[in-house]
This record gives sequence, C-alpha cells and structure tokens, in this order.
Amino acid sequence: MKAVVMAGGEGTRLRPMTSTMPKPLLPVANRPIMEHVLRLLKRHGLSETVVTVQFLASLVKNYFGDGEELGMELTYANEEKPLGTAGSVKNAEEALKDDTFLVISGDALTDFDLTDLINFHKENGALVTVCLTRVPNPLEFGITIVDEAGKVERFLEKPTWGQVFSDTVNTGIYVMEPEVFDYVEPDVPVDWSGDVFPQLMKEGKPIFGYVAEGYWEDVGTHESYVKAQADVLEGKVDVELDGFEISPGVWVAEGADVDPEAVLRGPLYIGDYAKVEAGTEIREHTVVGSNVVVKSGAFLHKAVVHDNVYVGQQSNLRGCVIGKNTDIMRAARIEDGAVIGDECLIGEESIVQGNVRVYPFKTIEAGAFVNTSVIWESRGQAHLFGARGVSGILNVEITPELAVRLAGAYATTLKKGSTVTTARDHSRGARALKRAMISALQTSAIDVRDLENVPLPVARQQTARGSAGGFMIRTSPGVPDSVDIMFFDERGADLSAAGQRKLDRVYARQEYRRAFPGEIGDLSFPSSVFDSYTGSLLRAVDISGIAESGLKVVVDAANGSAGLVLPSLLGRLGVDALTINPGLNEARPTETADARRSGLARLGEIVASARAAFGVRFDPVGERFSLVDERGRIVEDDRTLLVMLDLVAAERRSGRVALPVTTTRIAEQVAAYHGTQVEWTTTAADDLTRVARSETTIFGGDGRGGFIIPEFSSVFDGTAAFVRLIGLVARTQLTLSQIDARIPRAHVQRRDLATPWAVKGLVMRHVVEAAGDRSVDTTDGVRVVEADGRWVMVLPDPAEAVTHLWAEGPDDASAQALLDEWSSVVDSAGR
Repeated sequence: MKAVVMAGGEGTRLRPMTSTMPKPLLPVANRPIMEHVLRLLKRHGLSETVVTVQFLASLVKNYFGDGEELGMELTYANEEKPLGTAGSVKNAEEALKDDTFLVISGDALTDFDLTDLINFHKENGALVTVCLTRVPNPLEFGITIVDEAGKVERFLEKPTWGQVFSDTVNTGIYVMEPEVFDYVEPDVPVDWSGDVFPQLMKEGKPIFGYVAEGYWEDVGTHESYVKAQADVLEGKVDVELDGFEISPGVWVAEGADVDPEAVLRGPLYIGDYAKVEAGTEIREHTVVGSNVVVKSGAFLHKAVVHDNVYVGQQSNLRGCVIGKNTDIMRAARIEDGAVIGDECLIGEESIVQGNVRVYPFKTIEAGAFVNTSVIWESRGQAHLFGARGVSGILNVEITPELAVRLAGAYATTLKKGSTVTTARDHSRGARALKRAMISALQTSAIDVRDLENVPLPVARQQTARGSAGGFMIRTSPGVPDSVDIMFFDERGADLSAAGQRKLDRVYARQEYRRAFPGEIGDLSFPSSVFDSYTGSLLRAVDISGIAESGLKVVVDAANGSAGLVLPSLLGRLGVDALTINPGLNEARPTETADARRSGLARLGEIVASARAAFGVRFDPVGERFSLVDERGRIVEDDRTLLVMLDLVAAERRSGRVALPVTTTRIAEQVAAYHGTQVEWTTTAADDLTRVARSETTIFGGDGRGGFIIPEFSSVFDGTAAFVRLIGLVARTQLTLSQIDARIPRAHVQRRDLATPWAVKGLVMRHVVEAAGDRSVDTTDGVRVVEADGRWVMVLPDPAEAVTHLWAEGPDDASAQALLDEWSSVVDSAGR
C-alpha cells in the first residue's frame, strides 16, 4: 500500500518562517515536520510514498531526495499551479491508481495509529475513510458528524460558533480507493471536503469516519508551531528525538558542547554540534538547533532557535522563534510571540517587542526598539568599515565567504598586476582568513607578498615599500572571538575614508574582477623583514646617549608578535633589557582589559624589584604600548601621551604635534611651554596620519597607547615609540615619575549613549542649538566650550548606533556634571 504526503502548501500564516522555507521543512525538535510524518508512515509499513510539491518544491526534493536515508522510496508529483487538496492527489494518480492509498498532510504533527485506521477502512468496505479527532476549539477545522456505525452524515468547513455542532474535526488524513479519482477533475483546483466528499455523499457512496486516539496538531500558526515544540518535549506525542537524555527532559544531540556551568531546566532540546557556554540559562520548552552558539549570560525560555544561529552574550529570548543563520548580538531582547526570519542581524541591546515579525535578510540596528513588523526595509544602517577596519565575530559576522568577497572587491579597486602585501597576527582564525583572501587576490590578477605573522608596524612598513596597498588580519583588541581586517594604502597607512567608500561600493555591487588563466597573480614570501625594519628604525630615530646611560628597562611582549622583532632590536640598542612573555601563544591572540591590567601590575612589580628605569607592555600586534614608571606604578594611557609629548617637545623646542580633539587641553599647555603647538585632528586614524606626514610635525598620539614618530613613520608604531622613549629618557636624565609630576593633572570624563541611526542627525542639531552663543568647534563632531574653559564634545559613531561624549573640567566632579548635562541633551533628542 502506498501513501501520499501533501507538501505543496505555502503556509502564509506562518510567515516570515515560510518566506524562504516550505512549511513541511519547518523544524519541530530539530527535525522537519514532514520527516516526523514520514517516520510515522514507515512505522506503519507505508514506505512507498508519493510527495506532492508546489511551493519551493526544490527545497523539499533536495532535503529528502529519494528517501534512502529514511529507508523509504519517495517519488514526487510536482504541481505547476495550486490544485487544492484533491487536485494535487489527482496529479499523482498514475502512481496510485492500482491499490488503496493513504493521504496525509506533510505539515501536521501526529502519532495516530495508521494501521488501525487502514484496518477500519477495509473492514467497512469504504470508498473513503476520513480520519477524525476531537479538539477543544473546532473553528479552524472542518467539522464532521458520523453515525453509530461510523458512516459520515455531514461535513461543515470552517464553521462559526453558531454552526458548531460537534468537536470532531477532519485531520486531513484519508484512506481511499482509486475509484475516487473518477470524481476529481484533472488540472483544476479541487478540494476533498468542499467538492468531492459532498458529491460522494449525494450519490450514497460509502464514506466513513474513524475517530483516532492520540496526538494531532495542525501546525498552521505561530502559536501552534511553538505549542508543537513544547508537546514533543513534554512527551505528549510519540516521535523520535535524536540525542541523549542527559537528565530528565534535557535532550542533547551528538557533538553538542554544553558547558557544565550552563543552567538547563528541562524539558528542552539542544541540537547537534551546538555550543552552550557557561553562565547561560536555558529554560523549559526551548529548542536549540544544530550548530547554534549560545554565549555566556544568555537567557532562553520557550524559544525555538533554528540552525546556525548566533545568540550573543546577555541576550534574552522568550517565547520567540529565530530563523536559521540569524545573528542575535549582545544584550538583544526578543519578546514573547516575536518571529525573526532567516539570515537577519539583530543588533546589540536592541529590543524586538512581542508579536513583531522581522522578515528574512533584515538588519535591526543596535539599541533599536522595534514594536512594528519589519517587512520591506531594514531598521539599520550597514557599514562595512568601522573604527578598526572591517570587524566582526569570527565565523559569524566575518566568515571565509565574506573575506573572499572583500578581497575580490579590494583587488577590483587596484590595477591588474599590482602588488599587495598581506600579514596576520598569531591566531589560527587570522591565518585561515588570510589564506582565503590571498586566493581571491591572486585570481583577480594581483601579486601577493605574504609576510605571514609580523607586528602591525612591520606590515605597514613593508607595504610602503613598493606595494599598491595591503591588509593585516588580527584578533580584535580585547575581544577574543572577533577579528579586524585592516586595509592599508600605498604608504602603509589606514585606507582613507574615500578609499573605504570606493571599496564599499564595489563590495555592495558585487562586481568583482576575475583574472584570465594567464593573469593569475604570484605569491612570494619576503625574507629578512625584521632585520630590514630594525635597521631602518635605528637609522631614523635618535638613539644617542642610550648605550652610555646604563638604563635598565623591562619589556613585556605579552606573548604577542612584538616579541618577534625585539631580540634583534634590543641587542643593537645596547640597552640593559629584561624581556618577559616573549613566546607566541595561539590560544591567547588578544587580552581583555582586566587581563592587560593584571599584566601591567605584574610588570610593575618586576620593574620595582629590578630597579629598572621603566617598563613597557606592548599590545599583541606591537602597535601600542603602556607604561609603568621606575616605582612600578602604572602610568595611564592618556597620561603616557602627556609624558611623551613633554619629552619630545622639550627636546625639539619647535614644530607641531598632532592630537585628536578628544585629548585633554593640558596637552596645549605642555606643548606651548616648550615652544611647540598642537594641531587638532579628527578622531580618525587616517587624519592623524595625514598631519603626521607634514615636515613640521614632530610627534603624534591618540591617548590610547598609540604614538606616531614622524622621523620614522607616519603611522602608529609601538616599537618606534619605545625606541624614541629610551633615547629621550637617557638624554633627559630624569625619571618618569619626575617628568609626570611636572605635568598638571587632567580631568576628562567619557560616556557612550545608544542612538538610533534615524535620529543621529537630529541629535547633532539639538546639540548645536543647545550650545547657544557658546563657542563651538566642529573639527570632529561638535565641541562646545564654556566661558570658564570647560568643554564637552559630542561625536556620533560612524559605524555603530552610538554617540560618544567627552567632557573636561578643573576637577572630576565638574567634568562629570558637564557630561551629565549634555547626556540629557543627547537623550532627549534621541527619544
């Protein structure tokens, strides 16, 4: 005996879940509904099955194939247009015309005893047997009345409460004889209950109703879809679950990595190869799909999460459905009844209210409050470039596919035959992405010089030696699971804003240039790059007095790539140096703020006990450093900038220093005292670099450990700044604490406020209006200067839905009060 599985419906009530997926493929407990149906058929001996398909038919065929994996024989009957419940079965008549057959829906979850249904049909000699069940609310179903012998007396489709005369409804499961096809007209829409059955009853044909015992749920709405998941987990329906019940009601599939510190309150299901971190709480009736990542601090309750979803830290998912390949970023909140379609991005700290529908491929910006459905437009602004290049979570936002497309777009902005220099940090993720990007460059007619693992300043210097540009991939500072892809121009500096926009346009259009076979680019690996870098640095920077000073310094390479260049550099400097943490650690390509602080504290202890002049701790890619003085005390980064500025200005006595407008105005006093002047720049690194290229610029810094030594390079270089510092300290014969003590204290406070993209312009207009007749500086954002010299700066972030504020006053309390005042201005405008 054969079966017919009806799998052609669009499932319009289930959109956006069914916008990109046919309803029968919607997962229930991590298996498509139709797979549960097919397994039920096989249990009752109905292994030879015809599947009727129409909407997104190829997805159904591709998933189930010929049925071999299920131990079944599947064939397909494809409808060119919707033919109704009877018309679609008529379309498969050729395969069914020889024997009794069973019809069942591919999108209803059930465990009925189909064997007993078939026996009932045969015992009564029925032409059609309708499988019935009792439900508490029959309004959405067809009501059926049967007599004592089981013969059908009356049908009523979709009744009102005034028409309800029974709680026995038609489940859409039928056993039929082939003669029924005589009553179905071919190639036109025909329904069983509305067209065929009334005609059969009119002619007195034997139509029987079988009232089945067991579970049945027509998964036609979002509510019934979520209910079906809960019923499976509660054991109310007899279906097979993959995996192991590790504790009562807690099912975990093969390959899933669940941290013992995660809180699991069943019944719940965690799919194969999912990863659940410590500190996560997953509550009852939650289904986590295959390859899902749930980060620490996340909370899930009655949530249905499809495959390949990323659930960020502190996110909160309650009673919602999340489509496949969607990214839920940190601290996002999705409320009861909300449905997020496939391949969406829900930004940090955004809130999606209950019953909101977000259709596939949409972006919800960080901090957004969404209380209406997002169907046509995204609620966000996509930016390829951020403050650190192209950044994102590895294998979530930054995937190998994106890296290849990005490299192809970059190659397209360059001439064929150009050379690009590539580099990476010591992480495995950066290595894998770089290899993908090199392939894309070569196949776009670009020659590649691969430096492999080098400090960032070395990558910049080597790029400036004859390349049309370059890039380096590193782990995002302080974020171990994220990476930055940093693009350079022909000088080794960060790609300008104009260059970023050009690359952004090519990437968005996906108009990539491809090389002909004879144009494939070459790949080379330059040698002696560290010796070349060290030699150039020592020739350019003043190191007089170092060898004679007898200085002792402690250098912490922090297990990063700075340690690769230090041995040859320190030996040629002639300084007494103690190097700690020189080896590379692939497992720790970056460090959190707390870890860095702890490392600085340990460095301070070593400096104090060794009676060294000072200690420096490099960042993992050698671009920046932090200081401890001779007493072992940590010198804060903004204070280190003033110390370096004081030393350079005192020695040079003329020229300009390049500083971003967010720097304390104490810097102006220090520079003026030594006969130099400050040129204020925007906060963009490429603007600081532009000013540093001027012949009159003697120094640059950003207050975050980044320094520019113009006589050697116009970009941030931690190693060059370290060499410059040793020379300055050796020649000035003052300790760092003495230099620090002669510089006035600064009182700068900072705050970040979430600001939706749609109101950023409005916020800045309100800030200008609120400034009134006070002095306003628009070098970058808006800086408002009070009559007493206090100032506040308001700057919208170019890549995130955030507004940054800085305030400076004569003391911390005054700066904090000013920050509070202007924060309220920004908040009121953003509401």
